[in-house]
Amino acid sequence: MNYQYLDTPIGRLRLVSNGNALVRIAFAGQYAPAAHERAVGDAALTAAAQQLHEYFCGRRRRFELPLAAPGTPFQHLVWDALRDIPYGQLRSYGDIARRIGRASAARAVGAANGRNPLPIVVPCHRVVGSDGRLTGFAGGLDTKAALLRLEGAAAG
Repeated sequence: MNYQYLDTPIGRLRLVSNGNALVRIAFAGQYAPAAHERAVGDAALTAAAQQLHEYFCGRRRRFELPLAAPGTPFQHLVWDALRDIPYGQLRSYGDIARRIGRASAARAVGAANGRNPLPIVVPCHRVVGSDGRLTGFAGGLDTKAALLRLEGAAAG
């Protein structure tokens, strides 16, 4: 696995690739840098860093990256639906459940959303509670709110 760190307005992110595709994005506090670790550049990490920089500068609304996140078929179904949420728009867990044809699976959608290893690129931050309130986010609710403000989305 290759690693690269990216400083962003929401803190330092750790980008991880398998050499060909992005497999994880971790927020500060979700990783413990090891003394032997060093940033190893590869095409997947370079592209991810560039596109994330463009996103934070307001010049990118959709990511076009090779992704290889580990997960179950159901999780991938949910994550694919998350990628279809337009920039600056919000959806509820129930909306996503209906979108994937499993209307009664809002809780399972929430669990899959919470296990998303590629936040921002797979925009789980655009999912809110049925009442419009911000709900859990790996980077914290302040980070989720900051991402939504960046996109001009209003959330409760």
